[in-house]
Amino acid sequence: MATETQDAAKIEQLSHLNPDEIEVAAGRESEQLEGWVPELASEAEIREALEKAFDYRGDITVTRKDGTKIEGYLFDRRSGSTLADSFIRIIPSNAQTKVNVAYSDVAALVFSGRDTAAGKTFEAWIKKYWEKKAAGETNIRIDPEKLD
Repeated sequence: MATETQDAAKIEQLSHLNPDEIEVAAGRESEQLEGWVPELASEAEIREALEKAFDYRGDITVTRKDGTKIEGYLFDRRSGSTLADSFIRIIPSNAQTKVNVAYSDVAALVFSGRDTAAGKTFEAWIKKYWEKKAAGETNIRIDPEKLD
């Protein structure tokens, strides 16, 4: 019971603060990447685009230099000293096997899937929480989104 009282007091104290003022660690700037087709003209552009693809929480489509396409979730990358030594690992949306693709084999990249993390910041949840609380709701919690 004392813990609930302490939690309520802490929430009341934090409700008057700006979320930016209470953040302890700097967050990463979020970008709207859904549908983006990056230029891959230089080694630096390839590395930057694939790093963003790794952080992206949706499917991507990679076109290899031989013309084959792989659509799926990029879950890992290994950055080597050259593009040929660097690899991305993708779980294709139509298979359970993992596919390795060398950075040097990437001809095109599209952020093709829906970004499942878009709009799901802690600050967005806090805003919704206070709106629900102001409307008189109780037992407010974070529920997972339904999977398609």
